[in-house]
Amino acid sequence: MSSNTVVLVVDDERDHADGIAEALEKLYTKRAKTIAVYNGKDALEILREQIVDVVVTDLKLGGDIDGLAILEEAKKHNGRTEVILITAYATIDTCKEAIRRGAYDYLVKPIDIDQLRTLVGQASRKASAAIQREKQRPATSKEHFEFEGVRGTNPAMEGIFEVLRRVAPTNISVLIEGESGTGKELLARAIHNNSPRRNRPFRPINCAGLSETLLESELFGHVKGAYTGATGDRKGLFEVADKGTLLLDEIGDMAPNCQAKLLRVLEDGIVIPVGSHKPTVVDVRIISSTNHDLTKLIEEKKFRQDLYFRIKGVNISVPALRDRAEDMPALTEYFIEEAAAEIGSAVTGITDAVQTALTSYDWPGNIRQLRNCIRTMVVMCDRDKLDVPDIPPEIAQRRQLLPGSRAPGDLAGVSLNELEKQAIIDTLAKTRGNREKAAKILGIGERTLYRKIKEYNL
Repeated sequence: MSSNTVVLVVDDERDHADGIAEALEKLYTKRAKTIAVYNGKDALEILREQIVDVVVTDLKLGGDIDGLAILEEAKKHNGRTEVILITAYATIDTCKEAIRRGAYDYLVKPIDIDQLRTLVGQASRKASAAIQREKQRPATSKEHFEFEGVRGTNPAMEGIFEVLRRVAPTNISVLIEGESGTGKELLARAIHNNSPRRNRPFRPINCAGLSETLLESELFGHVKGAYTGATGDRKGLFEVADKGTLLLDEIGDMAPNCQAKLLRVLEDGIVIPVGSHKPTVVDVRIISSTNHDLTKLIEEKKFRQDLYFRIKGVNISVPALRDRAEDMPALTEYFIEEAAAEIGSAVTGITDAVQTALTSYDWPGNIRQLRNCIRTMVVMCDRDKLDVPDIPPEIAQRRQLLPGSRAPGDLAGVSLNELEKQAIIDTLAKTRGNREKAAKILGIGERTLYRKIKEYNL
């Protein structure tokens, strides 16, 4: 464990939290800083304001914030933070959910303190290794922009990677557009991690998930008594992310009044907390993302045109996963490796039948849905390769792979267009998305294949 490791312990029973923190401090004296808090709200405050390497949290906490919410917040603010959950109510479902959301491990009360110490040490080393890999990776490396599933040979994605390499070293604002789940936040993190600001905070905020008052407070901060419930001063994300990067996720859903205040901050670089008259100068790079067409919102008088031009320094449009069939093999391989490493699974690959099923599905939730699907399949799989029985029902039904469906070779009643479409899907899956090879196997020209792909919306 490195000397600057930060461990956050969260338990609504003060004695338990202090006991765990003390046990870890005794083992890691002078090598780690251990913080104990007794409610979810304080835990979220710490996660938002500083880098935490390992979180040890009880699953059940008093109030509205539980251990899974803390896990989600920790991963949102710093993907390298490792989270260990503790509970007296262990079930298979909660274990699966914790693993699916990226928990490092899961312990049942009464805990074995030696086992916990071992897990914390392992989690800390994993977090430190991730940091070292980030530092050693060249800032101009193309692969650095192809992490967390945002990868592929799709021409549109290759164009996006080239734009990222050009804009990352600058301070120019970036607007990322695309459907939900296409990886907009991951691209924003890639920009930050390859910029001169990479050692400073990266802070995302969902503009659609908060009321106008709460969003204003989150962004600009507030002073004690500014509004009902403001029991103390609090820094906003502009101050927390000073010298770093702020991602304004789903900015198209921001209320008009908040848009006006945001515009003033972007123009002047000065933040005034709610209820205060004291200005604070900030230096924050802005990346915005949206699943809306902002130009239409401007026409409908729902989004300010001057703010649009302010945030649209460089515009990136992320394609939906259904338009990236050639990237599916690489994406599934990446997510299988990721999930297997997270849960200690022996799964190493995928059968052609499953790859074909995944490639032909339209993925309304895009990369986020694919990633979660692969994780679930890996958790449930007892073999070294994902196979037909592991396919979720909604995808299996789409491909008619469930018991009682059409048997292989039974083509009666199938249209020629459907046969042609399926042949193209299967061949693209077999060639791992290589259209040139697929065209040769199908015995058609590459231009014809491109036309068929567009015709069948593959």
